[in-house]
Amino acid sequence: MGILDGKVAIVTGASRGIGAEIARRFAAEGAAVAVAARTTDTGTSPFPGTIAETTEQIRAAGGTAVPIRADLSKPEDRERLVAEAEQQLGAADILVSNAAVTYFTPVTEFTPRRFQLMFDVQVEGPFHLAQLVIPAMREKGRGWILNISSGAARHLPLPPSGFARRGGTVYGMCKAALERFSTGLAAELYDDDISVNALSPTKVVPTPGTLFHHLTSEDDPNNEPPSVMAEAALRLCSGEPKALTGRIAYSQELLAELAPR
Repeated sequence: MGILDGKVAIVTGASRGIGAEIARRFAAEGAAVAVAARTTDTGTSPFPGTIAETTEQIRAAGGTAVPIRADLSKPEDRERLVAEAEQQLGAADILVSNAAVTYFTPVTEFTPRRFQLMFDVQVEGPFHLAQLVIPAMREKGRGWILNISSGAARHLPLPPSGFARRGGTVYGMCKAALERFSTGLAAELYDDDISVNALSPTKVVPTPGTLFHHLTSEDDPNNEPPSVMAEAALRLCSGEPKALTGRIAYSQELLAELAPR
């Protein structure tokens, strides 16, 4: 028996990295998981990992999962994702918005297309997906929405760090908007017993994306395993909604707070 038995979860950006780890962890606790991302086949992305691979890993471990290809920058794909997940698994009890497209470029060099794409995927996408899943969660009488954020949302002190100089401003803007959306929606849905939180890693997680952007390395002793984020996500998506909502949480601090005394 798992703590998510009978629950349906949609996890975006689940072909690799944090999203894939969350999908596997939720499935291990009994959730039926819609594994969503753009990458369906090996070789179609510069990064390793596909939704087919994540799904097969879950099924091989005895869990339930379906792969659903979705480009989260497109409203029609978001609508299809929620509809297909409901058709194949049932209405979602849990939504984890983890999908991201990221460019680290100084503001003076940022193109309008890249700017719009980042906001489409990382801000409008979670906003729209929440709108799509809330009616069924209200009908069920409870639900859990989790938006994956980053420490980049914090205001940076001067003098600037290396991260700021490398062009992390737009990424930080997206995550700051996502966090304000999370706390605002948590207030709106409090009486509906629907939890809404934002979760960031305490330290940089070595994923294909962070490795590509040279934010960490595989052998960096100061990085954070993706399993830590998955465990923190599980705690936020399985607790009493009114007791754990409206949080701008960091993985290690959250787990320490919720550890048995």
